[in-house]
Amino acid sequence: TAGRQRLTMSSFVRETWIVFARAMRLSLRNPIWVVLGLVQPVLYLALFGPLLEKVVQATPDLPPGDAWQIFVPGLMVQLGLFGTAFVGFGLIAEYRAGVIERMRVTPAHRLALLVGRVARDVVVILVQGVALTVAAVPFGLRAPVGGVVAALVMVGLLGAALSSLSYTAALI
Repeated sequence: TAGRQRLTMSSFVRETWIVFARAMRLSLRNPIWVVLGLVQPVLYLALFGPLLEKVVQATPDLPPGDAWQIFVPGLMVQLGLFGTAFVGFGLIAEYRAGVIERMRVTPAHRLALLVGRVARDVVVILVQGVALTVAAVPFGLRAPVGGVVAALVMVGLLGAALSSLSYTAALI
C-alpha cells in the first residue's frame, strides 16, 4: 500500500519477535498447559513403550531391543503432526474477539504476524521433542546425537509447515 513503509530485514525480524513473544506469553500464562505439554510425551513412553517392546520381541524381522528406536521417532513425528495441525483453532477465538482485526491494522507486516505464531509453535514442539528424547534414555533409547538433532530439525520443519497451513485454513 502507498502509506506502508518498506520492509527491511531488521524490521521484519523485530515484528516477528514481538508477535512470537506475545504468543509465547499467552502460552505460558496458563501453566497447566505447559505441564501437560511436557508430561504427555513421557506418559506415552511409560504407558505404551513397554507394550511395544513385547511386539518387537514377537516380530522376527526386527532385532530385539529396538522398540525405543522405533517408538521415540514415531512419537516425535506425532508431536509434530498433532501439536501443530490444530493450532489454527486458537486463531478462531482471537478472530471472534477482534484481536486479528486489530493486528491487521498495525504497521506490522502480515507475514511477520504469521511467522511469529509459527515460531512459537515450533519452539513448543522442539521443547517437547527434547523432553521426550531425554525421558526416553532411561527407558532404553540409544541414539546418536546427530540423529537426534536431525530428527528435531525434521519435526520442526514439519511443525512449521502444518502450523502455517492450520493458521491459513482457520482464516479462510
